[in-house]
Amino acid sequence: IGHPRCYKCGKPIETGEYCRDCQKHRHMYEQGRGIFVYDGIMRRSVTRYKYYGCREYGDFYARAMYRYAQKELREWKPDLIVPVPVHRSKERQRGFNQAALLAEKIAEGLSLPVNTRGLRRIHSTAPQKKLGKYERGENLKHAFVADALYLQGVRRVLLIDDIYTTGSTVNYCAGALKQAGIEKVWFLTLCTGGVF
Repeated sequence: IGHPRCYKCGKPIETGEYCRDCQKHRHMYEQGRGIFVYDGIMRRSVTRYKYYGCREYGDFYARAMYRYAQKELREWKPDLIVPVPVHRSKERQRGFNQAALLAEKIAEGLSLPVNTRGLRRIHSTAPQKKLGKYERGENLKHAFVADALYLQGVRRVLLIDDIYTTGSTVNYCAGALKQAGIEKVWFLTLCTGGVF
């Protein structure tokens, strides 16, 4: 929580304004922030939340995300919250979409609507955690589509997800939203990984 962070993606950095990844690559989103570093403790905690039915963890996670991102949320002024979608098969397997649960709880604090129809995952993809940086990008290239019909009148979107590592997921989601006419996209995640 108290580390110096990359101005663009929010990853912990030693010096400067931007991490190596953000210096080298253009991102489709405006800016983002992860609350905790994705270390061994958080990895075990998030695994229990996503795969072992510990949904009550979502209450704590959402409160921490809302509390520690106050400054950014005030600056960004989103119109709408959009959780990163999971494919229907994965949602059936887990019983819920972990990002949607966080989004709903954060939305209560911000008094903003949550939209789960404007962005869809149309392909079931291999788990990102098992892939390298290049493979992660290729894995998600055509996975998301945004539907302008459900995003009418919306200009500024806050994407919610559990983990940001290489940024491929958030990047492709932001790109799909912008193709559907959204002007600005920010993201807020529970965890952020190290610099790839």
